[in-house]
Amino acid sequence: MTRNLRRDLYAVGAAALLVSLAVLIGRRIEDTRHTLFVHWPPVLAEWDPHVGPGTPAALAVAVAAVGYGPVLAARLSWRTLLPTAWAAALAWILSLALVDGWQQGVAGKLTSHNEYLRVIGRFHDIPAALRDFDQHIVSGPPGYWPAHVAGHPPLATVTFVLLDRVGLHGGGWAGMWCITVGATGCVAVLIAVRALAGEELARRAAPFLVLAPAAVWQGTSADGYFAAVAAWAVALLALAVTGRSLWWAAGSGLLFGLTCYLSYGLTLFALIAVAVLGLGRYGPRRRPLLLLPLLAGLAVWPLVLALMGFNWWEAYRLLVIRYYQGVGGIRPYGYWVWANLACTVLITGPATAAGLRRTAGELLRRRGRKAEDAEDAEDAQEAAATATAPAPAPAPAPAARFRLAVLVSAALLALIAADLSGMSKAETERIWLPFALWLLPACAFLSGARAWLAAQAVLALLLNHLLLTGW
Repeated sequence: MTRNLRRDLYAVGAAALLVSLAVLIGRRIEDTRHTLFVHWPPVLAEWDPHVGPGTPAALAVAVAAVGYGPVLAARLSWRTLLPTAWAAALAWILSLALVDGWQQGVAGKLTSHNEYLRVIGRFHDIPAALRDFDQHIVSGPPGYWPAHVAGHPPLATVTFVLLDRVGLHGGGWAGMWCITVGATGCVAVLIAVRALAGEELARRAAPFLVLAPAAVWQGTSADGYFAAVAAWAVALLALAVTGRSLWWAAGSGLLFGLTCYLSYGLTLFALIAVAVLGLGRYGPRRRPLLLLPLLAGLAVWPLVLALMGFNWWEAYRLLVIRYYQGVGGIRPYGYWVWANLACTVLITGPATAAGLRRTAGELLRRRGRKAEDAEDAEDAQEAAATATAPAPAPAPAPAARFRLAVLVSAALLALIAADLSGMSKAETERIWLPFALWLLPACAFLSGARAWLAAQAVLALLLNHLLLTGW
């Protein structure tokens, strides 16, 4: 066993210990104080071992992705790889959702009492609903919004209102919208990684973005849809700062603005955007004109929603009141501030824990080229020692590795900021999906891809078949 692999396993062990402590301590707190409001801490789920119609498909996708994913990611043309990755991610997410059956796993998810589809009838006049939106955020007065509607800016709900208007009625269509759009998030991340850190690292990351344990919660979760919108905002910005047309910057600004009106917490994607602006060869320092279309696109949604009478800042202030009126005011910050990170381990998997260890090494490395070559040779030795692994590709340049490490670290910083805010106590296995997508590329630093992919798949399959997840 090489030194690098041994250290990776130490990181995985530490992540497993964090999850174990979150389960044991959380179970104790919930049994004695009843303040966590989750039945299987740290995730919102029930212990319910089961199989379902999606089980054979999920097993087939996992076996195919582990067996052929690294080879296809290395050999397919780039234009073919992107739709292939989307199709594979879609199959993985949908098959896992169908383990719980069509009704419980897909069609019924967005129709529960806390969800968006329960209020579609109150948006028959969308401008009027937007003007009065903040009047129904705080609990108490008659007609206050369900939890998820109140907890997000109105464009989250308007998305499903518009789906209904065009004839896509009911939870089945809404669920498939979230799954289909959510699966494109992996494509957006691949485009951004290729633009900023090179094609080799993007190809290495592709199988891990497809076979993520996060797929358990991406299925029929509106947060999976939010994650994709935010990911495309970053991807278009990455294209803009690497020499492409300024129209990419305008599109990025438009999607960043939309992201902020889908979820208040995703304003933290500004940290990732700042990192992208700094990493691009043609960022604001070299091309100041870039900021004009970016800011113009960013201003569209705030301007339109303000003219319709929706005040983002006032709505967020009222949301904080609503949050502390409910279980958010009872759940202990002292537990969730670290147990949330255990949820992140579950949605990103053991490979990401090892990848983040290597990400830290890339940031801290200040040694000479000789030492770097020695570590790259060690990685190649690891891959060669794995009988089923494909032949390793040449190691990416240190500068490319460093840029990817910065991008991943910016996402981790945004996640930590969300954690410290105290506005994300529990359910972060779903709420933090947008940040999780940007931690997964850290797996590109690993060698022995098939073994790590197998670990990711086993974790996802166990979670989905042992727990009945909900939100």
